Amino acid sequence: MVKETVLQPTSGGDDEHNVSLRPKTLAEVIGQQDVVDRLRIAIAAAQKRGEPLGHILLDGPPGLGKTTLATCIPAEMRSDLQLTSGPLLKKPSDLVPYLTNAGENSTLFIDEIHRLAKPAEEYLYSAMEDFRLDILIGEGIGARTVNMPLKPFTLIGATTRAGLLSGPLRDRFQIREHVDFYELSEMTRIVHRSAQKLSVEIDDPAAELIASRSRGTPRVANNRLRWVRDFASSKADGRISVEVAEAALKMYGIDQAGLGPMDRKYLTTLVNVFNGGPAGIEAIGHTMNISSDTLEDDVEPFLLRSGWVVRSPRGRVLTDRAYQHLGIPHDQFDGFGQPRLF
Repeated sequence: MVKETVLQPTSGGDDEHNVSLRPKTLAEVIGQQDVVDRLRIAIAAAQKRGEPLGHILLDGPPGLGKTTLATCIPAEMRSDLQLTSGPLLKKPSDLVPYLTNAGENSTLFIDEIHRLAKPAEEYLYSAMEDFRLDILIGEGIGARTVNMPLKPFTLIGATTRAGLLSGPLRDRFQIREHVDFYELSEMTRIVHRSAQKLSVEIDDPAAELIASRSRGTPRVANNRLRWVRDFASSKADGRISVEVAEAALKMYGIDQAGLGPMDRKYLTTLVNVFNGGPAGIEAIGHTMNISSDTLEDDVEPFLLRSGWVVRSPRGRVLTDRAYQHLGIPHDQFDGFGQPRLF
């Protein structure tokens, strides 16, 4: 049994409903098979040697299971787990309770670790490398440093912006794993499993339909499954058929390509305001009245990966596929979104 200790409320995580849909062990994890296999080997080796697992950095887009993996690892290690978030750790004293309460071979999980304040980050260095705290006592010429030993522990950091981590912090993670988007077959299995946990009956075609419109992201699939379940309970007999799923997603603004209202607004902004591009992300964000960070983290990954938009040296440019989806004849534009001169 994993004992979870939360010393402060975390931010940026899933809500309590999504937690209930999470796998509890690595054996329950669907997808990310290469990552899971490597973690199994590292865990088995650490257990065989009787040592703490090396510090782990998990990076990748939001909603792909970084927190799930982070909570499954201590379950496999049969160790205690503490959770916190980078934005909450602004000064060294914010870290002290977590580090001093860490038990032998326990796990400390820091979500959004790229948002860790610099003073707190530097305080982690000696804790991660030598399992000690350097505490400064007094001020001025009478100040002295006291070394406090810590019990060996494992730090797991999760980030959506690995490039924002400093080199010294990044290099202190012995294990670095990148989680990627899921295949349709994996997403369909996740929808089936979540539907079972939610005690809702769903057809195979309906599960595949929801999976195909969930951007290859389990968190999105679970959120859309919840909406379809609510729709089925309200408008149908509670059972999710492909017809019910189609109607529910249409009402939610999800089209056949899996694009949501925000995606379509992004694409139409590029067409109507910037003639298809190229346009910088800041300009697009200002026009849509949305933070450019939100566009880069939540909207663009799917559009770029699916070939709706490309990045050129001068900015974002719509592809022919996007013009076709928006109902604009693609032969009216050149490869950079500009009107053809003929």
